[in-house]
Amino acid sequence: MVEELVAHAREAFGWGGDVTVSAGPRGALGQIWRVDVGPERYALKEIFTEPPSEALIEAELAFARCAAEAGVRLPASHPDREGRHLLTAPGGVWLRLYEWVDLRPVEPTARATPGEIGRLLARLHRCAPAATAEPGGGPPDRWYDQVPSAGDWAQVSVPGPAWAERLAELLATVPELGAAVGPADPAGLVVCHRDLHPENVAAGPAGELVVVDWDNLGPAAPGRELARALFDWFCDGPAADLDAMRSMYDAYVLAGGPGRITDPADFSMLVASRLNFVLVQARLALDPGAEPRRRAWAEREIDEMLRLTPTPRQLGHVLELARACHG
Repeated sequence: MVEELVAHAREAFGWGGDVTVSAGPRGALGQIWRVDVGPERYALKEIFTEPPSEALIEAELAFARCAAEAGVRLPASHPDREGRHLLTAPGGVWLRLYEWVDLRPVEPTARATPGEIGRLLARLHRCAPAATAEPGGGPPDRWYDQVPSAGDWAQVSVPGPAWAERLAELLATVPELGAAVGPADPAGLVVCHRDLHPENVAAGPAGELVVVDWDNLGPAAPGRELARALFDWFCDGPAADLDAMRSMYDAYVLAGGPGRITDPADFSMLVASRLNFVLVQARLALDPGAEPRRRAWAEREIDEMLRLTPTPRQLGHVLELARACHG
């Protein structure tokens, strides 16, 4: 299958000579392949799910230009010979080609990391244009402001899976977690990355932060993305690093970031996206018709997200922290 993808890409991008490919990072939505074409190196993304729309790609490219001008490093997207940034490929998958950047994980426990992440997010939010609709039209995606219903959970609350008991424990907290979740004020929405967890922010060759995977880009309230990023980076299950969160929040504010965390509803993006993600992965893990590698990946994702979904008590602690930062 990989050989077919490479042959298809060779034709689309006009590659000549020797082409070698090796596996790079894999995520829930796609696989990255490193492609060496002579002295040039590329990242070929194989997309497993529905591909991004042309409107989303256009919005991504436009925001990427703004972000780059604001000092944010990100891999450039390469069009094919016909100017397309999205290609169909054998096997029903889709492909995108990016600049390859040698990346390494960012260590969240490093002393400078909270400040760096806070300043990075501030730069993104400062340059972000207002946006009250998803790219191409339509209201903001409810993935970020609506939790699954009791009926949705009933579909995956079945005996047998290794995670069934832990899911039941999470569901006991869902009414309290979801009590304040709801849509943000449209007047405060801007274009946001909406997925700035540690796997999508890496360190480049010179140690600079590099933001990847812009497929979830769309409208969000800056304060809500800030709240989610605090937990993405500095809360590993029961261990919430409140000192690091405070440092990140302070750095964000000092760098001119417009978002603030002042109300329980500011955790809507965090809570809704995590609960929705658990539900989607549980459905996939229980689907006998799903591809085995995707079901295995879903099992691992469920295990991690059940550990990382915050407790109501943790949300309360971070809300107190943020309010204290406001003086």
